[in-house]
Amino acid sequence: MAKVKRIYSCKECGTQTPQWAGRCSDCGAWNSLEEAVQTSSSPTSQAAISRHTGYAGQQKAEVQALKNVTSERAVRWSTGLPELDRVLGGGLVTGSVVLLGGDPGIGKSTLLLQAMASMAERSGVSPLYISGEESLQQIRLRAERLQLEQAPLDLLAETHAEQMIATAGQLKPQVMVIDSIQTVFTELLQSAPGTVAQVRESAAQLVRFAKSSGTTMILVGHVTKQGALAGPRVLEHMVDTVLYFEGDTSTRFRILRAVKNRFGAVNELGVFGMTELGLKEVSNPSAIFLSRGDDALAGSVVTVIREGSRPMLVEVQALVDDSPLGNPRRVSVGLEQNRLAMLLAILHRHGGIACSDQDVFINVVGGVKLNETGADLAVLLAVLSSLRNKPIAQEMIIFGEVGLTGEIRPVQAGEERIRDAMKHGFKQAIVPKANAPRKPLKGIKVIAVQHLSEALSAIKDQ
Repeated sequence: MAKVKRIYSCKECGTQTPQWAGRCSDCGAWNSLEEAVQTSSSPTSQAAISRHTGYAGQQKAEVQALKNVTSERAVRWSTGLPELDRVLGGGLVTGSVVLLGGDPGIGKSTLLLQAMASMAERSGVSPLYISGEESLQQIRLRAERLQLEQAPLDLLAETHAEQMIATAGQLKPQVMVIDSIQTVFTELLQSAPGTVAQVRESAAQLVRFAKSSGTTMILVGHVTKQGALAGPRVLEHMVDTVLYFEGDTSTRFRILRAVKNRFGAVNELGVFGMTELGLKEVSNPSAIFLSRGDDALAGSVVTVIREGSRPMLVEVQALVDDSPLGNPRRVSVGLEQNRLAMLLAILHRHGGIACSDQDVFINVVGGVKLNETGADLAVLLAVLSSLRNKPIAQEMIIFGEVGLTGEIRPVQAGEERIRDAMKHGFKQAIVPKANAPRKPLKGIKVIAVQHLSEALSAIKDQ
């Protein structure tokens, strides 16, 4: 029987050595050697996994012609949480691997416990919840708080990857949750749990098991201070779907966003509210992000963005103030800072309005991130409103992409955005000319503009 050989590979130059050292002997890089399992054509790591777990894995793949491959529709299971199903593209796909990341205490374990309990009760799915961070008693306390203590859900407290696979091979669950992947370790490596090598190898074993057995697997991942998933970048490439659970722990609203999805759109957004009984879906997120006062305030503009299959109204706030510094500050929350600098340059060049001696602060209310360019015009007019201390009418909606030449470019589903704004009581809209409805809409006045100067004139004449 072949032995598992461990090697150390330099992540800078790729040099492989049988022993670890603080410095690479070839390129001279410090602390660049990472532990890995040597791969070869002979039985190595997969054979070792089979001995530990008793699970033989998938059979040898066969070459097939494209015309002979059947395109069977993937089976999806509803999680019982409509907002989660929306982000997943309709539900969990059989044999898929989902990676869920988020800040500590944001509600990842609560969300998955609710989803697994709902699937077990409503769909008859047999889930297995494996926790490497909490004991079974702690999970029971959370279930009692969520009133889910009677749910037909199997629990396991384990951090050994081979033992997880062996248990799953016996129980044959349809859905598995690993909370979290940073606590899992494999006997094939000697490094501590949580290291890059352990996370990569443990995840690789679990992914291979999910693909070969048809088990749907959800991996919970930690995030770094910068908000990215901790561990090797290859972890995101190994899975089918990557979800981020975002939000401020001081507020009760949470946002679930997909950044990778092989079975659906990657721009879908799910909104949840944290309550005493767990997470509740928010079916109308626009009502949350538009909780404004009765009076119009300078620097506040409402725009319509499109997240996946639905439009959503959000408020953009701007604060422009005299700068005591030689280099004025440009701070943006929810908007890319480089795009803010570009928009201010467009405002100066094509609008004749300079902010070179002003500090400019932009905030998107509710923790929403503007990933599309349809909010450009709203950001510029919010800056202008704060600079002149002149409020924009509360019943006005503004959207449109601003080009470097000052033209207002159309956005996707423009008329649908206008109709959604009408449902929330908006009476005026400044939109790109190409997005103007062909027939006048009853109840709203649409102002179509082609250039930034026309939009500035429309605000001046309101």
